[in-house]
Amino acid sequence: MKIAILLPFKDTYTKDKAGSASIWVKDFIKKSKFRDRISVYGYIKDLFKVNLINKKHYININYNFDYFIGSKNKKYVQIFNKLIKKKKFDIVELHNRPNYINYLDKDLKKILIFHNNPLKLSGSVKLEERKKILENCEKILFVSNWVKERFFEGFKTKNNEKCEVVYPSINKLKKFPKKENLIIFVGKLNKSKGYNLFGTAIIKILNEFNNWKCIVIGDEPRESYNFKHKNLKLLGWINHDKTLKFYEKSKIAVSPSTWDEPFGRTSMEAGSRGCATIISNRGGITETNLNSIILEKLNETEIYKKIKFLIRNNEKRKKIQIESFNNVVHDLEINTKKIDLIRSEITQISNFNIIKKRNFKIIHVSNFGQRQANRLYNISIAKKISNGLVRNGHDVINISDRDVVRLNRGLKNISKGLDYINNLLIETIDNYKPDGLIIGHVNNLNQKTFEIIKKRNKHIKIAQWFEDNLSENGPDPYTNKKNFSKYIDYLDHNFVTSNPKNLNLDKKFNYSYLPIPVDENIEYLKCYQNKNPIKDIFFTMSHGVNKGVLRKNKIDVREPFVKKLIENNPNIIFDIYGYKNKQPIWSQDFYEAIYKSKMALNLSRINNVKYYTSNRIASLVGNGILTFVDENTKLNDFFTSNEVVFYNSLKDLSEKINFFKENKFKRNLIAKNGKDKYFRIFNNKIISDYICSRLFGKKPIKNLSWMK
Repeated sequence: MKIAILLPFKDTYTKDKAGSASIWVKDFIKKSKFRDRISVYGYIKDLFKVNLINKKHYININYNFDYFIGSKNKKYVQIFNKLIKKKKFDIVELHNRPNYINYLDKDLKKILIFHNNPLKLSGSVKLEERKKILENCEKILFVSNWVKERFFEGFKTKNNEKCEVVYPSINKLKKFPKKENLIIFVGKLNKSKGYNLFGTAIIKILNEFNNWKCIVIGDEPRESYNFKHKNLKLLGWINHDKTLKFYEKSKIAVSPSTWDEPFGRTSMEAGSRGCATIISNRGGITETNLNSIILEKLNETEIYKKIKFLIRNNEKRKKIQIESFNNVVHDLEINTKKIDLIRSEITQISNFNIIKKRNFKIIHVSNFGQRQANRLYNISIAKKISNGLVRNGHDVINISDRDVVRLNRGLKNISKGLDYINNLLIETIDNYKPDGLIIGHVNNLNQKTFEIIKKRNKHIKIAQWFEDNLSENGPDPYTNKKNFSKYIDYLDHNFVTSNPKNLNLDKKFNYSYLPIPVDENIEYLKCYQNKNPIKDIFFTMSHGVNKGVLRKNKIDVREPFVKKLIENNPNIIFDIYGYKNKQPIWSQDFYEAIYKSKMALNLSRINNVKYYTSNRIASLVGNGILTFVDENTKLNDFFTSNEVVFYNSLKDLSEKINFFKENKFKRNLIAKNGKDKYFRIFNNKIISDYICSRLFGKKPIKNLSWMK
């Protein structure tokens, strides 16, 4: 893995003038397993005059910016783009400059580290800018929870899987250092850092306790204070390593910032070196050191009182010092491993979930039929697929899109329900962070919804299943194809209940055959065990499963076939529904009817498309009733004549009905064999695993002929 780090334009990678980003980079490179493959890019005007932190990693962006007219930051990033183009870096890490994302190549995998309040930085002030950052970065890191909270101001959700807090960190010392009666202040000597308050308080302390001294490290040319005392020494700005040495000598450190510190490195470093540290309660500073003393009021009097308390209470101070030293919250080695893991996950993300786990988080959007009071539960492919996914150990959220739309319609605004389902799906994905999204016969989503999902969740896999006819020879081919193709540009895989090779589908997309599944808790009957069935043959059809009743003046294309079948077999007792004003039957009524019959007919509106069939085939064969199937369906690729009875004509069907009516033993044997075979090759655990294998690129649990 090759990593390019781009520092802010004015953050110099030098020992004497390093800013927060340079110190972060310096610290986390030391123990990174990728340290030999990291390049740090920055700008230093007079490179030969400075003392670089690490010459091995640093690459200077050479350009004379003094005479450049225009945005120096933009030019800086543009030059960086050119420099890294041929080097093929796997990741680019940006520090504290969200606006740089606008100038970087879009194809680069980016990590953005916020060292300051995002609401104060160019490129992340507005909510839309921060949403764009979420879309365009692989990961966003924050130096404290306080900084992270600022980033999510205005968002409905306050977290995102791309976002993590990685604190600036420090190496622990092995041995408690030797201490002097020394008080230390480190930072810019200005009001924001509270130096004006500290200065007044420390003069009073030094006057009162003449055996104590104070060291001040830092400068600020824009503000001037004249605090003087024989025991007060101002060292100006010194390098980071020397600063740490002074912490090791000091007993007390003070960091009374009056502004909202994004993190507050002083408190962390001071505590790690065994200082009793006094801090304000501003921004993220309280996240730095769990043993700090927090100022109740932010004024010179309160600072004076806290320092005086620590000087006078020797045992209390020592206890705080030792606890701070022993309990370093932000350990450099631990957080370096965390950053390296983040880097590794980004480069391996396309197969990371598959490698790390066999179980997935899946959202399944389809018609689960609540508004029909679950009348269709026994023929619901959606329900069976979800049940199979759960039994295979996956976590599944079901969203019944048509029910959601219906329940959230407005009286005056019909589109309110559509808006609701689209927003619901987007927010559910934001919260749940699924590995996969499966849609089945969904027509209520906007294409914009899929665009948002794909942008925010670059590694989500999306599939659809579709059970309606897609052959030009069958019913409603153009409407069905239009619905089938509505979201196809956003899908990783498509599952159809016909052989996709026999359909005229666009070859640039992925298709697989989807058998109608059975479920052990739904297809639970063993009709072949009924010793006294009172009907000979069962058949049902409908004018649409959703309404569930016959429509006036509508004729089903199967009616002529059924009429002739009845006429040609006067000695057969037929039990037919959805025909001649006899309403279709559903759920428990369906079960009671098939159990009373010796045999059943599976007849679709089209029977000459390879593998296409009415989804009731699962309810028939799966419940152990001998089932007649048109051989033009080619389902004899999977079933033998000892498992399902295939016919080639009306005459052939009639003869076989009469034969099996009188041959009870053979009839029941075929029914039992058919049920056993159907569950062996088409049960919902196998089919849901097959869907996951195609969607996530993993090996299926079973490798069956129909999968090829």
